[in-house]
Amino acid sequence: MTTGAWVLLIAVVAAVAFGLWRAARDGRFRGTHKVAGALDEGEVSAKAGGRQIPVWEGIELGERATLLQFSSAFCAPCRATRVVLAEVASGLPGVVHQEIDAEHHLDLVRRVGVSRTPTTLILGPDGAELTRAVGAPRKALVLESLNALGIT
Repeated sequence: MTTGAWVLLIAVVAAVAFGLWRAARDGRFRGTHKVAGALDEGEVSAKAGGRQIPVWEGIELGERATLLQFSSAFCAPCRATRVVLAEVASGLPGVVHQEIDAEHHLDLVRRVGVSRTPTTLILGPDGAELTRAVGAPRKALVLESLNALGIT
């Protein structure tokens, strides 16, 4: 085999490996990200008598949870995510779905550490981030995450 053929073979194998790795991680809920601007324990908001994260001002939070989706206009997986999250929220009382256009809220995107769209955050009733998924989550994964958090 020539050097060029070896280079091509290695590039193809690396691309396939990266694609498989990305597909395995995409849309899975894992961990949280420290939100810049989160309240200290002593600070209290007037909203519902509990703690409210100031970064979420203007966003209607659900009584039990909020499925917060960061999207962009030309993102095909964002449209699929919108359908899945709206369906989940409509079937669970106290859970709402909110969507934020990442392109028009770059400061917020930076503060919450969104690196690509779609990114879905599950927020508690006080606005605290409970978990997040990068990529398009399947309905089963969203329900599984909510169940693990004791929300379903």
